[in-house]
Amino acid sequence: MAVDVQTEIEAVIGLEVHAQLLTRSKMFCSCSAAYLAGEANTHTCPVCLGLPGALPVINRKGIELTIRTALALGCDIPEFSKFDRKNYFYPDLPKGYQISQYDLPLSVGGHLDIAVGGHPLRVGITRVHLEEDTGKLLHSGDIHTSSSSLVDLNRAGVPLMEIVSEPDLRSADQAREYMQRLRQVLVWIGVNDGNMEEGSLRCDANVSVRPKGSAELGIKVEVKNMNSFRAVHMALSYEIERQTAALVSGETIVQETRGWNEARGVTVGQRSKEFAHDYRYFPEPDLPPLQVTSKMIAAIRARLPELPAARAARFREQLGLSAYDADQLTASRELGDYFESVLVASGGELTNGGADGVANAKEAANWVIGEVNRAINEAERSIEDLKVRPAALAALIQRKVEGRISNNQAKELFAELAASDSTTEGVAGVDAAIEARGMAQVSDRAQLEAWVDEALAVEPQAAADFRTGNERAVGRLVGAVMRVSGGKANGPAVNAILREKLRN
Repeated sequence: MAVDVQTEIEAVIGLEVHAQLLTRSKMFCSCSAAYLAGEANTHTCPVCLGLPGALPVINRKGIELTIRTALALGCDIPEFSKFDRKNYFYPDLPKGYQISQYDLPLSVGGHLDIAVGGHPLRVGITRVHLEEDTGKLLHSGDIHTSSSSLVDLNRAGVPLMEIVSEPDLRSADQAREYMQRLRQVLVWIGVNDGNMEEGSLRCDANVSVRPKGSAELGIKVEVKNMNSFRAVHMALSYEIERQTAALVSGETIVQETRGWNEARGVTVGQRSKEFAHDYRYFPEPDLPPLQVTSKMIAAIRARLPELPAARAARFREQLGLSAYDADQLTASRELGDYFESVLVASGGELTNGGADGVANAKEAANWVIGEVNRAINEAERSIEDLKVRPAALAALIQRKVEGRISNNQAKELFAELAASDSTTEGVAGVDAAIEARGMAQVSDRAQLEAWVDEALAVEPQAAADFRTGNERAVGRLVGAVMRVSGGKANGPAVNAILREKLRN
């Protein structure tokens, strides 16, 4: 049935995110979960190969990491849970079924808060459940045109957590933001490495369209093969446009699974969409039901770090930082930790909104967002490898504030120390570096006045221009002082002395 072209159409999107858990072994056997580290089909055993008579054993760490995620997303943890067999037949599924969860998952009913264009949105989380990953097909060419494939079962059995959202998203922009925020949380709490390109974090989307204001859902299409935030945005934008055009023209939208073809920039039909009864779910007979105790939940909750949204709010409310600064500083847990360590070393009170604390916080934030991020990005290192430790950066900032070195000198010195092979730990290392490079600025008033007098003698026109109201002329005079002092004069002090002499 066609709709009027003037009718406003809205998309309805729900995401199913699969995240491999950071365990050393697979979910139901002792094989290594580092499936990329070995040759194909070497991290396998009778259990993950699905050989007759092999019995699975539950990986406790996988359960704990799934509960940790559920708590971070505000989910409820039922007292009882169980595993089920999900039956389907793919070349990379050696048992012919996947051990998953169906009607009694490990958690239900959470949420994740996002904002797009300044508009906040709470996205509901239907469930977070646990299953095992499949093997991997290696195609001879493009997945859509390949004539043959090889199977690598190293990945089969790796713990895989599925996070299912409610259909609360209405645009590709919102879907991308949801994925970015969810990835941030998963990496932050240490359950997933966030590597979409290698497949350890994967996303499927359920997309439909309908006339805006309608309570009835449209025909749902599942979109797969999105391995980056860009791919999520492009694939959903295309699919929304495709379905909207079909709805307006009266074409039938088929419930199906479609794959994103990056090269062509289109979604491509793969198979008709399965329903739950097609999988013939039934309880896994080789695994006992799970009982999650309140004591276990409390212990996992106690080990949760402060979450990124809460830390960003604290930075805004207690430190007076802007929303932009707070968001940048919580892009990763390690960056936020580094920033707080710099502030502690500088003497700033993290829980004090007073003038000194706010000034220290803003100064430290500017350096971490700017110079620190630049250094680690250029060196392609993690912040743990940065050669300038937080106490050293605090000392460098302090020397700049005191006027012992200029802002440009401080940035130049930071870049040199960050690129060196040795680590600079604190005040002593920074002072030694300043001394070794002859960077220390001169603040002695008598010496500064002598340099100022010399500059006034060589720049009489600039002095005359300033006295007639040309404020910019003082810049020429400051430059002249810097030249005669060899760059060692304290700039702010020179500026003050010049103005004092020129007004007398």
